[in-house]
Amino acid sequence: MYDIPFLDLPPLRGAAGSVRLPGSKSISNRVLLLAGLAEGTTVLRDLLDSDDTRVMLAALRTMGCTLQPQADGGLAVTGLGGRLPVREAALFLGNAGTAMRPLAAALAVLVTLQGGRFELSGVPRMHERPIGDLVDALRQLGCQVDDFGQPGYPPLALHGQPGGRLATQRPIRVRGDVSSQFLTALLLALPLACADGPVTVEVEGELISKPYVEITLKLLQRFGIEVQRQGFERFTLPQGCRYRSPGTLHVEADASSASYFIALGAIAATAAPVRIEGVGLDSIQGDIRFVDAARAMGAVVDGGPGWLEVRRGAWPLRAVTLDANHIPDAAMTLAVMALYAEGTTRLDNIASWRVKETDRIAAMAAELRKLGATVTEGADFIEVTPPAGAWQHAAIHTYDDHRIAMCLSLVAFNPLAATGTEAGVTVRILDPRCVAKTFPDYFETLFTAVEVRAADVPVITIDGPTASGKGTLAAAVAARLGWHQLDSGLLYRATALAAQRQGVADGDATGLAAVAASLHLRFDGERVLLSGTDVATDLRLEAVGAMASRISALPEVRAALEALQLSYRRLPGLVADGRDMGTVIFPAAPLKVFLTASPAMRAERRHKQLISKGIAANLADLRADLEARDARDRGRAIAPLKPADDALLLDNSGLTIDASVDQVLGWWAQRGPFRSA
Repeated sequence: MYDIPFLDLPPLRGAAGSVRLPGSKSISNRVLLLAGLAEGTTVLRDLLDSDDTRVMLAALRTMGCTLQPQADGGLAVTGLGGRLPVREAALFLGNAGTAMRPLAAALAVLVTLQGGRFELSGVPRMHERPIGDLVDALRQLGCQVDDFGQPGYPPLALHGQPGGRLATQRPIRVRGDVSSQFLTALLLALPLACADGPVTVEVEGELISKPYVEITLKLLQRFGIEVQRQGFERFTLPQGCRYRSPGTLHVEADASSASYFIALGAIAATAAPVRIEGVGLDSIQGDIRFVDAARAMGAVVDGGPGWLEVRRGAWPLRAVTLDANHIPDAAMTLAVMALYAEGTTRLDNIASWRVKETDRIAAMAAELRKLGATVTEGADFIEVTPPAGAWQHAAIHTYDDHRIAMCLSLVAFNPLAATGTEAGVTVRILDPRCVAKTFPDYFETLFTAVEVRAADVPVITIDGPTASGKGTLAAAVAARLGWHQLDSGLLYRATALAAQRQGVADGDATGLAAVAASLHLRFDGERVLLSGTDVATDLRLEAVGAMASRISALPEVRAALEALQLSYRRLPGLVADGRDMGTVIFPAAPLKVFLTASPAMRAERRHKQLISKGIAANLADLRADLEARDARDRGRAIAPLKPADDALLLDNSGLTIDASVDQVLGWWAQRGPFRSA
């Protein structure tokens, strides 16, 4: 996950490949609660690991459930069997509606019958999401629910005395036209209240998001609850029903998240399809019907059990008018696909967007207009017409809403649009970490399936002499931007170390080039793996560094490593440090920095670095060696050490690393794609 304030997406131009999606949030939190309430132990496989599921897991632990990770990646949940071992707790549920609503219902029923007190709260946005219709239904049951903030909204307090009774003789009425989660919450909780007789729920008004209720009913069935129903108006839970573990349950991938990759294929997969693993045409999730909407817009979609394949069909895409009530989350993706369609796309019956993680109708309208689209919004609809001219650079505000971040990432394919430009425009996603709610690795997954011109991937080069701190600075800048890092010095050091181990002399240019060309090098956090062995410490040995400096002047070695260095230019960007990154390897980089410090300061830094690693070193000898290397690097015939003509000079002798990073990022703000933003 990108834990950074913004992520810049350069113009993207194609898509192909295979992606595997994480488990469904809707299914994951439902089965977690069901397993937590059931008798016995349930092993859940392919459970989503996200912010929403983490708050549910924390709540279940607090309630007294036993959670045991399995060696194969599954999770064993030993449920409460309908009994509360813990009678008082405060539960923080973030912005997870799929945790807040059903937990409120289940705990209200349990404390009414068994006694206790639970307080449920979340982030400020959760306290703006309505829950009053559910609270009203619970009060009809005789549950004591206090809303100790704004009436009808969390936070809530649920309390009762041991031996309490529930009023189940009459049907419980709940509104269905605001959120289907209220009905789902009751259906998940009421099996706990059926000991003395059946319990009936009647829905007032037209139920929205019916497919999500279908998911609930199918999962209840897996846990031994057969709900009798009359359409979507009346649901009856039979007397004596109780939760029983199904043993093992597989969580299918999230169909809402699949919508982004279905759209990806429809927009950009021309030579080969985008294949989606983990969810297929057999999905129990209502959002799989997004496939029908994508086909209506022109996508070619094939699929089977647990898989989909999508490629571009009609182009431009076809505008549609659609009642999107049955796919409320996935329909947001259609609003972005509309940018690539001919004409105006209208999505109706989406009033539920306004009570999600943010007011999604208003948010989507605002962000699409930034790109140049014409957008009309109403209480329960949105109309989108593509930009009439070239698309605009835009910084997309995500409102702490994972689905806005994910669906609007697709605007990076703007060079493909009829009204786009060949050059394309960069799109900035603000607060990309919000995708952790349902799909923590979304952007990393997206990047595996897209095609980009190497020249469109931004590069910052940081060159400088030995021990100037360029590696430390480059790593920090890369971390702040969420980019990759290339420490080119390590490639030469790895070549030197491998040559030493293979007995290749530093004068054997042909042998050294062969070593360089066959490097099996991988960076894994602090570790540097050479042929599977961590050599991070060995690479810093002075003898290795001295040999690396000598062999870096050999044209054969440089040619062997050049392709490897260029391969590090990957999405979303690269910070490359070395001695010739800006002059030879990436001469067109928009920002080149030449870093230096006094020989005394550099020698002192190197001395501290070596001592901290337990390597003996002499300060005077280090300084002499650094000065000798400087002279050798500046005087070599091939790629001598010098600033690029357009490099910005940074003497960091008296600067902290944070100050140096701020300076480089300040320069990037002036030279990068958002220099006028």
